[in-house]
Amino acid sequence: MTDAVRTDNQPAPQASDQYVQSLARGLAVIRAFDTDHPVMTLTEVAARTDLTRATARRFLHTLVELGYVRTDGKTFALTAKVLQLGYAYLSGLSLPQLAQPHLEELSLKLGESTSAAVLDGTDIAYIARVTTRRIMNVGITVGTRFPAYATSMGRVLLAGLPPAELKGYLAAADIKPLTPRALGTVKELLAVLETVRAQGWCLLDQELELGLMSVAAPVYDGSKVVAAVNVSLQAQSVAAQPDPDAYLAALAQEIVATAKLVSADLTARG
Repeated sequence: MTDAVRTDNQPAPQASDQYVQSLARGLAVIRAFDTDHPVMTLTEVAARTDLTRATARRFLHTLVELGYVRTDGKTFALTAKVLQLGYAYLSGLSLPQLAQPHLEELSLKLGESTSAAVLDGTDIAYIARVTTRRIMNVGITVGTRFPAYATSMGRVLLAGLPPAELKGYLAAADIKPLTPRALGTVKELLAVLETVRAQGWCLLDQELELGLMSVAAPVYDGSKVVAAVNVSLQAQSVAAQPDPDAYLAALAQEIVATAKLVSADLTARG
């Protein structure tokens, strides 16, 4: 196979009792189609896969019979059924595995730590984390827990609860201010949750720990909020921005966009 098709630039494995060459060739034919080559003739497919025309024809027509390729008699193109191959991969991934690459990309883009968490009882539990530097007195790792009401991700998750479940949470949670800047009553929390629902994200300003800010957005599986992702910030760094409000608004859009990407992967996983 040519490097044009083999994106890993590695030579094909040698045929053996553990290596099915015909399967490898069939996958090479599928990978031959890309953005620059969405529709190809038999000759073009053969050239891009280093197969003979006769061999390429057999694989193409097999894929046509299976529904992965369509043809007008002269040219060939992939069908939407090929997406099922990718869905099969996504269906085997857990939420942390789906979220991790998106968190890594966001962290690299912003230069800040990113996380994902789920609601567990009255707490949030971290399920994924990308750290750029330690900005809290307490180190955060996968499995770390905090009171949901006192975190940006927790408030996003609480805002997504059905009324009956939120009522149950409020009855079980011990809501009290953790810093001088924090809310400390159910009434205050409910008002904040209403704002979070309306805008689709949450800003937490030094309510969990002084000096720490965070922005979070919900992750959906269908219409249900199942997790949240956030970006952690140093309050001092935010204050040093030329326009802190504009900076936070732009950052909120970034975290919302990341949450949508994770949600899309969950939807694709089915």
